[in-house]
Amino acid sequence: MHKGTLRQILLLTDGCSNTGEDPVAMAALAKEQGMTVNVIGVVERNELSERGVTEIEGIAEAGGGISQVVYAKQLSQTVQMVTRKAMTQTIQGVVTKELQQILGEEKEIEDVEPDKRGELMEVVDDLGETMDLEVFILVDTSASMKNKLPMVQEALIDLSVSLQSRTGNNEFTLYSFPGKRKDVEKLINWTPHFDSLSNAFKKLSTSGVTPTGPALQEAIRLMLKRMKKRGSDDEGIEFEEESSM
Repeated sequence: MHKGTLRQILLLTDGCSNTGEDPVAMAALAKEQGMTVNVIGVVERNELSERGVTEIEGIAEAGGGISQVVYAKQLSQTVQMVTRKAMTQTIQGVVTKELQQILGEEKEIEDVEPDKRGELMEVVDDLGETMDLEVFILVDTSASMKNKLPMVQEALIDLSVSLQSRTGNNEFTLYSFPGKRKDVEKLINWTPHFDSLSNAFKKLSTSGVTPTGPALQEAIRLMLKRMKKRGSDDEGIEFEEESSM
């Protein structure tokens, strides 16, 4: 089995998009391109509208990822949980597809006999620790996020500490939206050095509009550009030979 690269877009937002492309459609496009879109709704009590919750859930579902609406003070643990859970879900989905090729379309991991199922889940867990991980972090900096940004910063620093325990390589890039002159603004270029997060948030300014769809579209474009530059060696998980299971 060739251990490829897991690619995630991690979107942190507190409200409804209000300009540009449909973010749900953009998330579906990301999934088609081999990226998982995870969404965390950062809210204060009684703040998030029903439309906002629907959009958050819709983006994650279309992007094959995990969604979670959380109060700002609970954010740190949630970011770690969502990132880890999405990694496991993505790998498990690939293992299930491989099983279906070997055993038939109707088979899933749950259908395998218990002892073999345990071995499969060990493979999933091992890949979650050893595969390379690339995370494109998109932070909503619309006006209503102003007081939440310190907690977003804290959560992302905690995430970086958590990921450093993995044996696989980790890299991330950080963008905010809306940017000063464009839909998105780069704060940190791709790097394995998560300590650079500490200073990044000092550059942030808030604005009124929330171009979530255009921000996701730009994230996809930049991820594809990076994948093309790096070649096709690591474009996802590839199974080089049939499993004995």
